[in-house]
Amino acid sequence: MNATIDRTGATHLVRAEGAPCPTLVIDADRLPAGDAELLEGLAGIRDGLDPATRRTVLKNAVVRPSAHPLFDLDYYFVQSLPGGRGRFDTRGSCGHSILAAVEAAARDGMIPPLEPGRRVRVNVVNNGDHVVCEVDETGPDRTRFTAHFLCTPARPVGDLLVTGEPVTHVRLDGRRIPVSLVDMGNPYVFVGAGDLGVRDTRELFTAGDELFGLLGRVRLAVCAHMGWDSSGAFPKIAALLPGPDGELAVRAVSVPSWHPTLALTGAICLGTAVGIEGTVPFSLARAAGHESGLVRLRTPGGPLRARARITGPADAPRLGWVSVADKYVSYEHTVAPPVGAYGLPSPSRSEDTSCLSLPL
Repeated sequence: MNATIDRTGATHLVRAEGAPCPTLVIDADRLPAGDAELLEGLAGIRDGLDPATRRTVLKNAVVRPSAHPLFDLDYYFVQSLPGGRGRFDTRGSCGHSILAAVEAAARDGMIPPLEPGRRVRVNVVNNGDHVVCEVDETGPDRTRFTAHFLCTPARPVGDLLVTGEPVTHVRLDGRRIPVSLVDMGNPYVFVGAGDLGVRDTRELFTAGDELFGLLGRVRLAVCAHMGWDSSGAFPKIAALLPGPDGELAVRAVSVPSWHPTLALTGAICLGTAVGIEGTVPFSLARAAGHESGLVRLRTPGGPLRARARITGPADAPRLGWVSVADKYVSYEHTVAPPVGAYGLPSPSRSEDTSCLSLPL
């Protein structure tokens, strides 16, 4: 891409449909280099938000034009955690925030304007994911995307199973609960809602604090089993039930409550898991009548469609890519921090980015 760009350096609020909150999108050049310094600078930017926005907007995307010839945008996701200033988790990603970042970057001049057919190539700094955001439709304040998560080269599906096995059993209340730990887009724990006493989709979607707490305890049991730190946002957890005509019902936990739909990375991970023989999602999807190809997901907030491309021989399958269609993004407004705040210089409007890189 061109090394000389014209950009505003503004901070934006953008909402991806189905996300639990908008994303705060920040030009990386407003922040200092180094991971700890960047997070402190981000905390300073968030201090300048009005209290309601600071309390409810928990997703942050730090972006800049990519110096790598294969990408258009470098993206660094930071999840704000409840409980105090500067509590962040950078160990995962957020697909909805990737789309929000693309929308903001186009408005800010980091990348060309969005138009149908344009494909924006995003490098996820947190975990090395390669994501292509394909523009399907544009409007004054809303864009429709298809998100493609690529595996280059194609990854053995066994590498996506965190424990190396399709099913792992964890102990909870004297019982052994079968779960599948799959890592594609983000690490997820998938558990059959029936194993938690849920009888049907209506009960799954209307359940309140009791099921929410139970899923949290399953997640804690998984973290204890794996020796993981349970204080951050990852791994995510979702409960599944087979539905009619091959459909899979899913309800997921976000930070700090139920997810209104399913994270885009959750749809990517679940679409992948459905194609891996023996996993909890595979078995439940087969119980619903799903065989292969496009998988239809039903969430409390509406349907989703995911497709995973798995190739190779049956004894050595590989994942090529996973796609989720019909994702809408709406631009909300520009956030204008005070001039000279946080001791950081504003980015120049004509800047050579050929050797810039995000921390981490």
